[in-house]
Amino acid sequence: MIESPGGTRKSSRGRRNRPERQGRVLALQVLYEHDLTGHEWRSALEARADELHASPDAVAFAEGCVEGVVSEQSQLDALIRRHEPLWPIEQLAAVDRAVLRLGLFELADGSPTPPLVAINEAVELAKTFGSEGSARFVNGVLGASFNEREQQNT
Repeated sequence: MIESPGGTRKSSRGRRNRPERQGRVLALQVLYEHDLTGHEWRSALEARADELHASPDAVAFAEGCVEGVVSEQSQLDALIRRHEPLWPIEQLAAVDRAVLRLGLFELADGSPTPPLVAINEAVELAKTFGSEGSARFVNGVLGASFNEREQQNT
């Protein structure tokens, strides 16, 4: 499910092992659990990090993402509703909902993640953990949000 953190290799395989990638997977799992069960996210993060043998950098990255998503969830959900009005957020697959929240959080102004990287990473998570159409759905919602933000900034 998760690759162990890589060294300094520069191949595409090495990039997949970066702490941010592992942190996103960890964050997604915690957000998914929190959404479905209501478990306190900090204890879920600790448990999932232990299970995945996540690096300290990955755990720190995941913690920042989860804390941000949880604290801004109502604003993130409003963005999802705006960019996908045909699907009530409550009817979205829980994995898709978690991927969208995480992706939109990383797209936010002030995020250190470049927008196109945030979109690509969310699409990759959707491919790995979502259903057949999840990646296209996530790409559409995040792309619409990014385009709207770009138009507002011009």
